[in-house]
Amino acid sequence: MTTTTSSRNETALARAIDRWNAGDLAGYLEIYADDVRLHGMSPEPLDKVGVRAAYEGLFAAFPENHLELHETFGDGDRLVSRFTLTGRHDGDYMGIPATGRDIALPGITVLHFRDARCVERWVCTDMLGLLVQLGAVPPPS
Repeated sequence: MTTTTSSRNETALARAIDRWNAGDLAGYLEIYADDVRLHGMSPEPLDKVGVRAAYEGLFAAFPENHLELHETFGDGDRLVSRFTLTGRHDGDYMGIPATGRDIALPGITVLHFRDARCVERWVCTDMLGLLVQLGAVPPPS
């Protein structure tokens, strides 16, 4: 990956995270190309409309959330980032009524870029850990 491509992709990602943390979902979504495919949030890849709907649900359930990137590195037109989403469960999420509990949802994502826009993304988060934090399932023994 050229330094220019790497810098453009990292800058686009940093800008998107800034917009997310400002509560600006529309600004965050600018990182995605119109033909994006996001894997790992549903059985089938989400398109841009599906991505928006998924994140609207997340913002409704965790309105004061914060996304922190712990480390990001790249190869070619891809960036990989380890992250944690934190917040308080103040709205319905996946059928679970608001609990007022603080949560920390760690994950790892791989973003594939074209012209500094994400065209494909894979994400893996600790959903079992989140459900335990929300009291929806008992902790593993």
